[in-house]
Amino acid sequence: MSLSNKGKGGFRPTLLSAAVAATVTASLGVHAQEGAEPQELEEITVTGFRKSVMDAIDTKRDAKAVVEAISAEDIGKLPDSSIAESISRLPGLASQRLDGRASRVTIRGFGENESATTFNGREQVSIGDNRGVEFDLYPSEIMSGVTVYKTPTADLEAEGIAGVIDMQTVKPLERGERLVKVSGQYEMTSFDKLNPDGEDSGYRTTFSYIDQFADDTIGVAFAFNTMSSPNQEERWNAWGYPEIFVTDQGVYKSWPGDENNRNSDGTPWDSTETSMLSGAKPYVRSSVLDRDSAMLVLEARPTDKLHMTFDSLYVDYSDEKILRGIEIPFAGGQGVFEPIGDATNGFYTSGITEGQRVVVRNDVENRDAELQSFGFNVEYDFSDDLQLGFDISHSKVERQIWSFESYSGTGRGDNGGVADTLSYTLNSGNAGAIFTHGLDYSDWDLIQLGGPLTWGWNETLNNKYVTDDALINTAQDGFLNAPEIDDELTSLKLAATQMVNAGIVNEISYGISYRDRQKDKQSHGYYVTLAAFPDTLVVPEAYRLGSVSLDFIGMDEMIAYDSKALLADGYYELTDASLADLSHLTKSYSVGEQVTAAFVEAGFETEVAGLVLTGSAGLRYVHTEVESKGYAGKLEDGAVVAVPSNIQHDYGHLLPSLNLALALDEQQTLRFGAAKTISRARMDEMNSSVSYDYLAVQDANGNNFSISGGNPYLEPKEAVGLDLSYENYFSDEGYFSIALFWKDLDNWHFDDIYEVDLSEIMDLSAVQLPDGVNTTATRSSKVNGGGGTLQGYEVSVALPLNVFSEYLDGFGMLASHTGVSSDIEDQYGNDYELPGLSDKIQTFTFYYEKYGFSARASMRKRSDFKGEVYDIAFEPKQVEVLGETIWDAQLGYDFAESGIGGLEGLSVFLQGINLTDEPFTTLSGDNELQVRDYQSYGKTYLLGFSYEF
Repeated sequence: MSLSNKGKGGFRPTLLSAAVAATVTASLGVHAQEGAEPQELEEITVTGFRKSVMDAIDTKRDAKAVVEAISAEDIGKLPDSSIAESISRLPGLASQRLDGRASRVTIRGFGENESATTFNGREQVSIGDNRGVEFDLYPSEIMSGVTVYKTPTADLEAEGIAGVIDMQTVKPLERGERLVKVSGQYEMTSFDKLNPDGEDSGYRTTFSYIDQFADDTIGVAFAFNTMSSPNQEERWNAWGYPEIFVTDQGVYKSWPGDENNRNSDGTPWDSTETSMLSGAKPYVRSSVLDRDSAMLVLEARPTDKLHMTFDSLYVDYSDEKILRGIEIPFAGGQGVFEPIGDATNGFYTSGITEGQRVVVRNDVENRDAELQSFGFNVEYDFSDDLQLGFDISHSKVERQIWSFESYSGTGRGDNGGVADTLSYTLNSGNAGAIFTHGLDYSDWDLIQLGGPLTWGWNETLNNKYVTDDALINTAQDGFLNAPEIDDELTSLKLAATQMVNAGIVNEISYGISYRDRQKDKQSHGYYVTLAAFPDTLVVPEAYRLGSVSLDFIGMDEMIAYDSKALLADGYYELTDASLADLSHLTKSYSVGEQVTAAFVEAGFETEVAGLVLTGSAGLRYVHTEVESKGYAGKLEDGAVVAVPSNIQHDYGHLLPSLNLALALDEQQTLRFGAAKTISRARMDEMNSSVSYDYLAVQDANGNNFSISGGNPYLEPKEAVGLDLSYENYFSDEGYFSIALFWKDLDNWHFDDIYEVDLSEIMDLSAVQLPDGVNTTATRSSKVNGGGGTLQGYEVSVALPLNVFSEYLDGFGMLASHTGVSSDIEDQYGNDYELPGLSDKIQTFTFYYEKYGFSARASMRKRSDFKGEVYDIAFEPKQVEVLGETIWDAQLGYDFAESGIGGLEGLSVFLQGINLTDEPFTTLSGDNELQVRDYQSYGKTYLLGFSYEF
C-alpha cells in the first residue's frame, strides 16, 4: 500500500497531544498556511504487520456500524497462527482455550452462543453441540480478514445479541496482480513427548494462488493448507470436594448418611463443616490436530454492470488424543480415609487413605469433522441508481467423536487385587495435588487389564456376564463414547440498493432472505468388557509401549499400552449403553429451523450544527418455524422404553436498528448505535427428547408423572442495546477510541419446574397408562423469563511511535481495556452470572517493523469467567474458569529489502505461543482451593518461511 506521509516539512504531534488526544486533537500534519508553496510529499510503501494495522483502521473508520477488524496484508498473512488468537486481540473480545488452543470467542461479556459467525456474510454451521463456533476449525492461512460487528445493521444475515463475527476470503479482482506463494512452518512443543506414542513436533504448509484473466474481468484465488499440530498437557482433574462427616467411632464419611447409616445411638453423623478431595483423575495428554483445508474463489465482472462471485471452503479436521493417567479415589472411594492436619478456610488440604484401589487409564480419543461450504453471489447494476443482488449458499458439517476408556488395576472389583495406601497434599497456586503411594504402577505383572472398581452398576451387564453374585457390578472394563453431530444450513437472499434523493435520505436497501437449518445429534455409548471376563488379563507383549511418567503429581511411572489396538483385535466386547441408560436417548435430537426475514434500511446524510451526520436506520422482521424431533423415554424393568416426540413452534421478531456517525472534523467521529437484537436458544435446550416417569405416589404438585429434558417452545433471548463511542484517527497507523455500551436483557433462559400435559410431549396412544390417571405432569426444563442489564466501557488505541520522533519510526503499540458488569436475575429474583463474562479484558501488542525486520510481543488477558467444557459424556458443562494472561511473540525478516538477488520473495519468522506457560484452571465452587481442572500445556514454537513468486 502507498500513502502520502507528511514526512518532509510537516508537523508531527507533540508528545502531549498524542498521549492525551482524548482532549487535544492530534494530527500528523497541519493545513498549509494560506499562500504557502505546496510541498512535495514523500511516497512511502508500508507492508507487513503495519499494513495490516492500517487496513484494519480503515475498515473501522469507514464502517457504517461499530466494528472491529483484522486485516491480512496478503492471503496467508494474518498476524497469528490461529484465527481465534487474532480475533481475541480485538478490543472487547476474548477467547477460551480448549486443549490449549484458543477456540471459543466472547464479545463484550457474552459467550459464544450469544453471537453469530458468518463466512463472507453467510451464517455458518458449527461442529459443537450448539450454535457457538469453534474457531480452531478455520485455518487463518487462507483468510484475508475478519470484521466483528458490535452493533447490527438491518441487512446482516445472522442474529446475535453480542454481535456478528464475519470471516472473509480474498477477492482476486481487487488484488489486481498475480500471486503464487508457498509457506511452511515447523512446530514443536516445550514438553518432551509425554506419551511414548505421542508427538512433540509437527508442521504446517500452505500454497496460495491468485490471478486475473480476460483483461481483469475474471479472477481466481485458490489456497490449500495442511497442518499436523502437536499439543501436550499435564492435567490435574478432581472429582469434587464433598462435605465430610464423622461417626461416633471416629470414622470419616463423604456423605451425611440416612436412616440405615447412623451413630450407634441413632443420631446422625456429625458434620465437620469442612470439605475434602473426593478423588482425582490426573493424566498426561498427547494430541495431534491434523487439518486439511482448501479455499476457492472465482470472481467475474464481464461488464461494468454485472459482478459474480463463487466461493467454497473445505476443511477435513481430525484431532487425535492419547490420554494416560491414574484415577485415584479418596473420600469417594472404598477405602478408609481421614484428613491430615487442620482445615484451611473450611477445607482439608491433606489426607490419607488405606485399603484403596485405583484405576490405571489408557484412553484414546478421536474428534473428526468435515466442513463443506459453498456460496454464489450476483450483483447487477440495473441502472446508475439501482443495484440488485442475489446470494445462495450451503454449508454442512459432520462431526464424530470416538473416545475409548480402558481400565486396568491390581484385580477385579472393589475387593479384588492388592490395595494401596495413598496420601495427598494440595499444591499452592491452584496447581492440584502431590500424592504418595506404595505400589509400583509400572509393574506389568501387578497392573492387569480389567476394571479394578465396581463401576458396572448396570442390569444389562450383569445379565450378560455375571454368573457369580460376588462379581455383580464388576463387568465394566472400560467405556466407549461415540456422539455424532450433523449440521446443515441452506440460505437464499434477494436484495436491492436504491440511490435516492429524498431529503436527507440518499440510499435505501431492502430485501428478503430464507435460511433452512437442520442440526442432528446422536448420542452413542458402549460398555466395554474383557472377552476374558471374569478374569483379568496381563497386557500382551505386542501391545506394550513402555511407561508414562506422572511425576508432576508424585505417582511416578505407570504402564502404557495400545488400548485402541486391543479393542480392534477382539480383546474387548461392547454392550450398547442405550439399552439401560436413558441419557443417550435424551441427549439425541433433531432440531430444524426455517427462518424467513425481510429488511429495509435507509442511509442518510445531513448537517447538525454545521457538522456532517451520516448513518442508517433499518427495520428487520424475522419469522422462525421450529421443528424438534426426539423421544420420550422411561425405564421399565431396567430397560429403556421410548416413543417418538415431534413438536413444532413458531415466533416472530421485529428488530429496529439505528447507526449514526457525527464527523467532528476530518479525524474525529462520534458514533451512536441503538438496536433490538435476539439470540436463539441453544440447540440442546430446544431438544424435544425427555425422560418421563410414573409416580405411584403423587408429587408435591399432586401429579403422577415427572418429565425432564429440553424445551422446543423456548424463544430467543432479547436485548435492546445502546452504544456511544468517540473515535480519533490521528494518523494512518494510529487511532484511539472510547466507547460506552449498555444492553437491557429480557426473555433469558433459566431452569424452572412447571406443569404440562403429557399429550403435549408425546403420542399417548403409544404408551400404556394406568386407567383413569391424570396426565398432568411436573416438568423441569429451561423456560423464558427474567433478565437485567449489561453495561461496560472500552478504551482502545493504536499508537505508532513515530508521532513522537522520527527516530522511532517502525515502532508501535496496540492496546485495549474493556470493563463489563451485569445485573441479571432469573424469574424468581436470584442473581445470575452470564457465561463468558469477564469483568476485565485487556490486550496489548508492541511491535517493530522496518527495513525488513519485524518483531512483536502480544498479551491478552481476561479475568475470571464462567466457561463451557465437555464432561465425561461429552456434554457441555459450565464451570468457573480462572482468569489468565497469555504472552506470545514473533520475530521475522523479509528479504524483499535485503538486496539479495533471488530472495526478494522470501520471508522467515520465529513465533512463540504461551511463552509463560499459562495454565487453564477451573474450579468446583467458589473456593479457589477446590480446583476442578489445572491444565498445563507448555510453550509452542513455530519456525516458518514464505516465498512469493
